[in-house]
Amino acid sequence: MEILRHIVVLIHLVGFAVLFGAWVVEAVNGKRRFTRVMDWGLAIAAVAGLILAAPWGIEYELNYVKLGVKLVILLVIGALLGIGRGRQRKTGSLPPAMFWAVGVLTLANAAIAVIWR
Repeated sequence: MEILRHIVVLIHLVGFAVLFGAWVVEAVNGKRRFTRVMDWGLAIAAVAGLILAAPWGIEYELNYVKLGVKLVILLVIGALLGIGRGRQRKTGSLPPAMFWAVGVLTLANAAIAVIWR
């Protein structure tokens, strides 16, 4: 059971890496737009994170406050990606604050996972 949980953690990290990596590519290229790759990264990280939130294969108590904060941040990122993609389709541009907020929130979510015990 522990190996399966570690595999899900790996998938969760891959989802984060896909989301953040796609964001960094757009930031470095100066395009500042949301892509489908970001959506896929968010979806992978979300599904794996929800699976990890279930108390299976562990002998310790889960920190549900931490999980709740991470879920709220994940939902905000998803909302920003959805609204931003809609604006991109409609106007062809994206507000810079929205773009940078996704990067900062994604990094904050990873920081919370690592630092908050």
